[in-house]
Amino acid sequence: MIFTGYILFFPKDAVEAAAKGLLLWYERVLPTLLPFAILSNVLIYSNYLQYINRLFSPLLKKVFPVSDNGAFVLLTGFLFGFPMGSKNCAELLKCDRLKKKEADLLFVVTNNISPVFITSFILCGQLKLPQLSVISLLILYVPPLLLLLVCGEKNTRTAMAEKIPASGSQMNFKIIDAGIMNGFETLTRLGGYIMLFSMIASMTGKLPLPPIARLVLTGFTELTNGIGMLPASGLDQKTQYILAMAFTAFGGLSGIAQTNSMICGTGLSLKKYCLAKLLLTAVSGALAACVTLLFPL
Repeated sequence: MIFTGYILFFPKDAVEAAAKGLLLWYERVLPTLLPFAILSNVLIYSNYLQYINRLFSPLLKKVFPVSDNGAFVLLTGFLFGFPMGSKNCAELLKCDRLKKKEADLLFVVTNNISPVFITSFILCGQLKLPQLSVISLLILYVPPLLLLLVCGEKNTRTAMAEKIPASGSQMNFKIIDAGIMNGFETLTRLGGYIMLFSMIASMTGKLPLPPIARLVLTGFTELTNGIGMLPASGLDQKTQYILAMAFTAFGGLSGIAQTNSMICGTGLSLKKYCLAKLLLTAVSGALAACVTLLFPL
């Protein structure tokens, strides 16, 4: 009822927020993630993923307690960003190529904002702090990797590995068509969530709260809107940077909703995901505060 009332009483703001969310999805999310979403599905369901794993998994498995397919989730989650970590975890779990215990941990630690978005949009585009690109990626990516090292079970690494025989590999247009449809379905759902939470973030701007409270509420609701408000917030650059890192580590309520849509029907725990995200947000925020003391901004 509140949402409907907002659309009826503030139609211009509601439409502009929806358009902003859809534009973000069309310009940044769709072209970046759709090709890889399709390719991932084709590789997984054709069994050709085993050949990709032979290239990267030996090195990753020396450092992290993951299986061959877990190494694929780890690599793609950090390189291509949210929500590919949770999506690939869910797909591999559904087709019995990833153990439930391993997936429970991997979908938490790999579901992060992409490095391209962090460096280009947040640091260069909004905060004008390109010199902090490397340290910012460390602030955001090292804590979840440490969580993987601490919570992973190295002594069960062999048991987690999934061996897919080469003879089982196949490629046909049915698999490709299914991969294309799955990719479009996934990205369409993401577009819907981005639009809805952009409107919800717009609603927070109408609340009778202090400006800083509205900024924080918006940032933890929808990441992009919150980051976009920082330059005009009047806050000093150090505070803007700390808030930006905290918003990014959390990913927003929009990110949680999108993650839930990725793992639906797999049995993976969204509650554990949320608790881990809160922990990682606190750690990344504290590290960002330390950086502001060490580097002049």
